[in-house]
Amino acid sequence: MRLLDELRLHFFIERTRPDSIRLSVTLVGERLEIEVFEDDHIEFSRFRGDESVESGYEELLRLLRSQTDE
Repeated sequence: MRLLDELRLHFFIERTRPDSIRLSVTLVGERLEIEVFEDDHIEFSRFRGDESVESGYEELLRLLRSQTDE
């Protein structure tokens, strides 16, 4: 967290597992999820995209429903 502060990067702290915390960092064209575990090891995932913006409730609803069985 200190490194992210030094680099002036904004992040959110989440707890989604009992043995780790997640730092969600937003970069230009990319999002990082950094998992810091109790035993001090670190894992991270990178999500890259073109940051295009879409609009419309129906389009959002279609996207969300495509991720479920409904």
